[in-house]
Amino acid sequence: MLRQRILTAIVLLLIVGAAVTAPTPWPMLALLGLMTGCALWEWLRLVQDGAAARWGGAILAVLALVPMSRLLADGQPALETAFGSFLLPLAVLFWLTVAPAAVARARVPAACRPGVLALAGFLVLAATWYALAWVFLRHGAAALISLWALIWAADIAAYFTGRSLGRHKLAPRVSPGKTLEGAAGGILAATAWLVATALWWPDSFGALLLARIGWAGLVLAGVALAAWSIVGDLFESLLKRRAGVKDSSQLLPGHGGVYDRIDAVLPVAPAAALLLMAGF
Repeated sequence: MLRQRILTAIVLLLIVGAAVTAPTPWPMLALLGLMTGCALWEWLRLVQDGAAARWGGAILAVLALVPMSRLLADGQPALETAFGSFLLPLAVLFWLTVAPAAVARARVPAACRPGVLALAGFLVLAATWYALAWVFLRHGAAALISLWALIWAADIAAYFTGRSLGRHKLAPRVSPGKTLEGAAGGILAATAWLVATALWWPDSFGALLLARIGWAGLVLAGVALAAWSIVGDLFESLLKRRAGVKDSSQLLPGHGGVYDRIDAVLPVAPAAALLLMAGF
């Protein structure tokens, strides 16, 4: 299992590296579109019955992303207005209200029937796709990679801090393995990464954010984004517990599904993009 996990991780890193260093943005846009379609199929798999609906929804989403990628790459203002003024704030609102409330109660609200949860999946994954694609196209590979690395830092630090120091459960009815100490370690690591990259990586997400909101805002953003990454992780755990499965799928050998790998990205990416857009 460990060897399988390592091999899969190496292949994924090579694919991302090739997309980031390609002479045109299209390999990365294609990768983001494929990632979105796979994660949406897995989300629908967790919340809906019926293979036709799951496959149909995921395929339609990927097909819709093709022309939207073209429009985004061309800098069409209508698309940027629609996503930046409507979809991204709506996704942030979901992660600010609905998801934390569901995690706190350890159950999805009764009003969130399968159709509503499916619609929420379309919303948050479309917002995530747009946020990541916008960051990449408007600010470059360094901004995108450093943003991903912030989430990885939070996740890795939370795991090892929780393993070594964890005593108090964070959400025992949703994810018994997560602890308050682990969450604190993850938030600290992500904030430290944001501050460090703001200092020594000129084109990083941290440096771009620092220029817009200053040091106090940067630290607050690091804490908030890291905390939100935990909410994304816990919300997926809640959906999996509700569906009675361990992984969102087995698309990535040794790693589960695509959604398992990007659950923390879903709440962070839209908020990060809005911070760069607004710069307040």
